[in-house]
Amino acid sequence: MDTIKIFDTTLRDGEQAPGAAMTIEQKYEFALQLARLGVDVIEAGFPVSSPHQFEACKLIAENVKGTTIAGLARSVEKDIDAVYESIGKAENSRLHTFIATSPIHMEYKLKMTPDQVVESAVKAVTYARNKFAEVEFSPEDGTRSELEFLYRIIEKVIDAGATVINVPDTVGYTMPDEYGLLIKSIMNNVPNIDKAIISVHCHNDLGLGVANTLAAFKNGARQAEVTVNGIGERAGNAALEELIMALNVRKDLHHLNSNIDTKQLYNTSRLLSVIMASPIPRNKPIVGANAFSHESGIHQHGMLSNRETYEIMTPESVGREASEIVLGRHSGLHGFKKRIDELGIALSDEQIKSAFEIFLKLADRKKEVFDEDIMQVAGSVLGTKSTFYNLDYFNIITGNTVISTATVRVKIKDEVFEEAATGDGPISAIFQAIDKATSISGRLVEYNVHAVTSGKQAIGEVSVLVEIDNIKYLGKGSSTDILKASARAYIAAMNRYKLSMENNGAAREN
Repeated sequence: MDTIKIFDTTLRDGEQAPGAAMTIEQKYEFALQLARLGVDVIEAGFPVSSPHQFEACKLIAENVKGTTIAGLARSVEKDIDAVYESIGKAENSRLHTFIATSPIHMEYKLKMTPDQVVESAVKAVTYARNKFAEVEFSPEDGTRSELEFLYRIIEKVIDAGATVINVPDTVGYTMPDEYGLLIKSIMNNVPNIDKAIISVHCHNDLGLGVANTLAAFKNGARQAEVTVNGIGERAGNAALEELIMALNVRKDLHHLNSNIDTKQLYNTSRLLSVIMASPIPRNKPIVGANAFSHESGIHQHGMLSNRETYEIMTPESVGREASEIVLGRHSGLHGFKKRIDELGIALSDEQIKSAFEIFLKLADRKKEVFDEDIMQVAGSVLGTKSTFYNLDYFNIITGNTVISTATVRVKIKDEVFEEAATGDGPISAIFQAIDKATSISGRLVEYNVHAVTSGKQAIGEVSVLVEIDNIKYLGKGSSTDILKASARAYIAAMNRYKLSMENNGAAREN
């Protein structure tokens, strides 16, 4: 099998997406993760465009090892010099230069004749070849360029020293069959194409970025320019994680390998989401929350019998935890029973049937039934309470010049317990005070917050994952006050822990 190269442009094209700007430190952190992921080339930025871009490229080039660092330049010496000054000390460096070749771009943007465009491209590649071992050339808007002119300029820049020819679908205009034929025609009509690697850069304006890239591979391309989570200008680019898993799952069709460590895909996606404060859509392939979730009763039954009935890859293969059975109105008894078992609640067959009937009525009123709902359903069947701890009061003293201190009052049955604690911040202080009041030691594993409503008085929902006695418990809370929502979420996790303990005890007595 051939091994294709992955050229990641998240830090350049991806960062051009509205609201996607990163600090220098964030770009460096993400570049380190890309190296762990195994990308062959990291396009660190466009150095001449700003001092910020220049410094970020320089930091990445000097410190990120094990991959090639590329910088973007227009076909002018000033840009090429900026790339050399910023990434010249990289372990492996590449100059990526471009000029538009479509009639509309040459006439209205560049205001140059085709001959002038060829002359400029050749001059830039020749100049860059004296500074860089690797020079990549892109005819911008390649898919809307005239074929004969495209053949001509590609041949000329290869003669000048270009080692990679990237054919970009700059505006996401082409169709897969059409794009495949374009790559094939370049392979057949450029006499010296054997001296360069063909690369492709597909935008996703029509949702065809990954499909077009795969079509290009079928016809001889051997490098793909992609971004994590598919971010980028307008509708973004071909998504790295989708392309890689398409190649892995369908090796029978593509017969291609890559150097990507697929178990790093989910971590890389999550890191980018956190850095850019941009949530991953739930239905996003590979990395979305729903990608390995199943609600339909038929699907759940099939999954519990053999996961291959409804999954073409494993969540573990992309660095995720096991598949999730999501409970809702479409779920069946098999999925419900599995969740009861996972929560550590021991119910007899008759109790499970009774609990399932209650669950179905609840599911008709809610889009999704969460674990805390299941705990309450189980509690009603077993005749135990679902709420043991009630947050009666809390007070926070915090600021940038004081140590955050929290006081909480928790009601446990008829007793009231009041405790105080300090923490690294107000939320840490609240959680530690609740630990003391309930005499339960929890370890915060995950903390998430999002706005349920909009505006200045938005309701925020907090979800926490707390580990107690080596078991993880989910808690959720909402309020216009995020501290109150956090306290409620943590108390909810404590209640789930307590209910699980008492339910198991009750079941043993039965």
